[in-house]
Amino acid sequence: MRFEFAFDRNPEVGLRLAGITRRNSAVVVDEQWFTARFGPWTVRTPLTNVVSASVGGPYRWWTAVGVRMSVSDRGLTFGSSTRSGVCLTFREPVRGIDPWGLIRHPGLTVTVARPEDLVADLGR
Repeated sequence: MRFEFAFDRNPEVGLRLAGITRRNSAVVVDEQWFTARFGPWTVRTPLTNVVSASVGGPYRWWTAVGVRMSVSDRGLTFGSSTRSGVCLTFREPVRGIDPWGLIRHPGLTVTVARPEDLVADLGR
């Protein structure tokens, strides 16, 4: 199943400058894989690596919009909206922010348009 990102109007222009658009950003869940693409950034992991998924938000724009990494826990955010999102945790940390995979992330937040549906799909 495909889940589009929810783009707030104001940050969408700035995200476009970073190469993040509606056309190249989505979360896809199939029978075996979870894939989140946000412009040039991608997180891909087997579904068996997803430990939990929960709806979160609202968020402050300076912590939620763009590609963000938490300094405290290395959690990654692919954010296009401050309204709500899905917070995922992984059994094994995943690559995401750097192209070489040197930094691994124990969690990912994605601001999809239908967060409840994504959580339900991951819980099946």
